[in-house]
Amino acid sequence: MRIPNRRVRRGRRRAALLTVGALAGGLLLTAPQQATAGPPNLLTNPGFETAGAAGSDMPSCWSKSGWGDNDFTFATVADAHSGTKAMRVTLTRRVNGDRKALVTENTACAPAVVPGKQYDLSAWYKSNTPDVSVTVFRRESTTGAWQYWTDLQNPPVSAAWARTEVRTPVVPPNTDKIAWGISVYGVGTLTTDDYAMEEVGATGPTPTCTGTAEECAKGKWEVIPAKNPTRSMHAVVLKNGKVLLIAGSGNDIAQFNAGTFTSAVYDPANGSFKTIPTPVDMFCAGHVQLSDGRVLVMSGNKGYPSADGKIGYQGLKDSYVFDPATEKYTKTNDMNGGHWYPSATILGNGDVISFGGLKEDSTGNVTAEKFSAAQNKWLPMNEVNQTWSYWGLYPSMILMQDGRLFYSGSHTFGNGTPGTGASVYDYAANTITDVPGLRNKDQRDESASVLLPPAQDQRVLTIGGGNNETNPAANRLTDVIDLKKPSPAYTAGPDLPQGLVDQGAGKRPQTGAEGKMYVSAVLLPDGKVFETGGGLYDRADPVYEASFFNPVTNQYEPGLATDPIPRTYHSSAFLMPDGRVMSVGDNPGNGTYNHNVSIYTPPYLFKGPRPQITSVIDNQWVYGDTQRITVNRPVAKAELIRPAAVTHSSDPNQRFVDLPLTVVNNTTVDLNVTSNPNLAPPGWYMLFAVDANGVPSIAQWVHLGGAPAMAALAGEQDQPSAHQHTFADKLGPAKKNPAKRDSAPVSPKVAGCDRHYGTATVCVPTVFPAEVQSTGKDRCEWLATHRYPKRMKVNGSDPLRLDGDGDGYAC
Repeated sequence: MRIPNRRVRRGRRRAALLTVGALAGGLLLTAPQQATAGPPNLLTNPGFETAGAAGSDMPSCWSKSGWGDNDFTFATVADAHSGTKAMRVTLTRRVNGDRKALVTENTACAPAVVPGKQYDLSAWYKSNTPDVSVTVFRRESTTGAWQYWTDLQNPPVSAAWARTEVRTPVVPPNTDKIAWGISVYGVGTLTTDDYAMEEVGATGPTPTCTGTAEECAKGKWEVIPAKNPTRSMHAVVLKNGKVLLIAGSGNDIAQFNAGTFTSAVYDPANGSFKTIPTPVDMFCAGHVQLSDGRVLVMSGNKGYPSADGKIGYQGLKDSYVFDPATEKYTKTNDMNGGHWYPSATILGNGDVISFGGLKEDSTGNVTAEKFSAAQNKWLPMNEVNQTWSYWGLYPSMILMQDGRLFYSGSHTFGNGTPGTGASVYDYAANTITDVPGLRNKDQRDESASVLLPPAQDQRVLTIGGGNNETNPAANRLTDVIDLKKPSPAYTAGPDLPQGLVDQGAGKRPQTGAEGKMYVSAVLLPDGKVFETGGGLYDRADPVYEASFFNPVTNQYEPGLATDPIPRTYHSSAFLMPDGRVMSVGDNPGNGTYNHNVSIYTPPYLFKGPRPQITSVIDNQWVYGDTQRITVNRPVAKAELIRPAAVTHSSDPNQRFVDLPLTVVNNTTVDLNVTSNPNLAPPGWYMLFAVDANGVPSIAQWVHLGGAPAMAALAGEQDQPSAHQHTFADKLGPAKKNPAKRDSAPVSPKVAGCDRHYGTATVCVPTVFPAEVQSTGKDRCEWLATHRYPKRMKVNGSDPLRLDGDGDGYAC
């Protein structure tokens, strides 16, 4: 394998590199040699030596390309690396966009590729700006249409000729050609010459099954001996690999009245739990990791619904940060209002934005809240753009590559927002624009939405859901949206696989359109989405089913091993640094809670020895970096996965960020980090290296360009600007924002519970499943089958006719 003659960033784009000889000297090669790229060069006219057709001002098989508001020049110059010609692109003014010389997108010039293969792209260059990127386009073989594929690398500034090389991801299905070039997206000059594109040979050890045949095909669950000491409604994977589990009052009004609020920290290293003093009732709060690894916890529960059901849950203004180092909570300033069930999304500059939830008086909160990373506080309302819109409870707000937010249509409780149920919110313009295609938008309560791997593809998957107010059987719907398209719209995906459902009389196969709500969706290091848990109805009837969603094929891989513990309402599943998945919680409507903890070992950990990251030279990364790691054997890809902060099926910050490789040799790899903080917001990430069989290493923790570092750069003239593309730029007209208002009306029954029976801990459904007859007898039989408390006190009237003998107690 050639060692690329590359310069690596230092200073603000740091990558402290040792020599290749020093790196490789003590390493043990334990696998077949890494794939080598070799001739032939698949490009036509790679050195610009052949002139274009008569009248053309570009060399043969090269075209001017780019977009945006900028001033630029293209020139074929004699300052060549070899031969007599090179290409020079200069930007003299730039507001947005880029310019590049691109391999011409036609049959004669664009090289053919094979789906499933990888290709090494290289070129010689000189530049005086760090704002350059290797950009690749692909052609759909079925339609012949060209589309942007990905950015792979940010070559560093170099006054002398330097060589850059980077490996593409695996070519996706239905791709027959690619075109690429080096983009300039900052003021400066880039000169390039001697491009090359070479196919990478097949690699990887032969996988060997190290478990039973079933484990190798389906994975394996185990229930750990230790019990979770808290009713964990919230789970956050900390930068040290431990897990913060937050209960607050744990949906237990007796604990609330006693002022008993709990959290715990789980240590996977020894399987222990440590109870953490918790200052307020963080039950149904929002949370997100800040750029420094502390956890911002916002709002929570100020009060439970009244016994007569006239007032619902009430939200706190309180906000705290949890420090993984001290394992203590510290109060911040208050939010501007209460937000029971708020969203929480970290932005590219490290700020946090939050929407929705219930106010202190149980009405819907219509104000946006913004936490300033630089000031370490919530900003006053007049310093935050306001649309006065009500986004609902736990609205899934996903950061897009250009800084806008995508509301996926996933939420908890209630119906979707007016319109199509999904929209794009532009904070800078303060506009909301609907996007079409989300099916059954008012039955996506307790669905799950994830930004599919890799984040660079900008595709969102929304899975399942129901409606806790009308209480139909949960659906099997899967919808996918590509936010790279000019006019993005959800398209129907494959139906969610079916499993077994337990409705109180033992497990039976699901039938018809039965799916599940309260789904957990976990991004795995092999690039798949693991979906598990959920129930047929809100807080009832657990479904035992698990599958992988493969973003490459857009298909589910069904029939995985299922968690032996029911996981419905108030459950969570999340990725751990060792590549396994942890699952906690279950709080059905009868008020019980399951304290068992399950661990899932995916099939990829039964494929033989896993690769190891033997060194990470620098764990402090900056956008646009090239970072060198060493591994014990060849790997096919690497990525950053943001650690979980999940509750109620919702983790809008979960993302998998591809790190395109530059392979130096079998055990030394350079990782190319995106220059766009909107693709990978600042913070601590799990770094995985994955072999050709999809087997991941144990993660190493790295920190990517945090808010303090970015703030320090704010005055620098050469601060890199994000290389983003014109996606979702042909949306329909923006909706008219509501007039300024204090709140939105929300029914006290938004939680789907009739408070006339029992305590606030118990959720008797306002609407029973359709198969239950509308009689007191049948409803009481359903409650008994689902183990509700006997003789629940009737609080006032008896709208469901459960107190047949009139003694003041139901059933």
